[in-house]
Amino acid sequence: MLLPNLLAPDPGADPDWVYGDGELPEKWSIDNDSYAVCDTGQMQSPIVLSDTNARASIAFAASYGEADGKLKRGRGKVQVDVDSGMGMVSGDTLFSLLQMHFHTPAEHMLHGERYPLVVHLVHGSRDGEFAVLGVMFEEGDANPAIAAILDALESEGKEVMLDIASLVPERPDLYRYMGSLTTPPCTEGVNWHVADEVLEASEEQIAAMARILGASNRSLQPLNNRLIIGPED
Repeated sequence: MLLPNLLAPDPGADPDWVYGDGELPEKWSIDNDSYAVCDTGQMQSPIVLSDTNARASIAFAASYGEADGKLKRGRGKVQVDVDSGMGMVSGDTLFSLLQMHFHTPAEHMLHGERYPLVVHLVHGSRDGEFAVLGVMFEEGDANPAIAAILDALESEGKEVMLDIASLVPERPDLYRYMGSLTTPPCTEGVNWHVADEVLEASEEQIAAMARILGASNRSLQPLNNRLIIGPED
């Protein structure tokens, strides 16, 4: 599978951009012309998601389990690269899981709530399409996959064995829309899937991720009349 190197900057190096402060949105194109679409694009992510702008349902199936991952850490980034053959089918397209990474707090707003943690599972198709599955977390029971990642980070390990299924609802109801990467270069044409069900991670796990990542959420972007395919009633 040949996929362009547009998913994110190299997580082993510090990026040449920073997040906004919550009041002033990011202006990533000012210092780098190649990030122009971050400011001029009409299909940018993240956005506000709620029942009020959902229009239809979508066929979806996924298969995740235990996998070995390569752990990468950079400023504002905790990423696990995988090559496991796992993935999801959205509509009639098969997407293979490539990597997962976290943001604190969550980037999309779900039913008026900004959750403290989200995992983005990044997938690619044979045709070069990208799809991201976003799952948000609230305080509750500890999550085993997050525990494995934090343990590996603490020991400065570069590999981690984790149960990816514990990061995804068993039968997720989803919001889907066409959006973009949430970090430069903000490439558009990304098939976004955001789970309506919120999973749990412990207070300590969420706090640990927040200490590592800092504020790593992009400002909300305008919907611009995009169609959102929402969960069934």
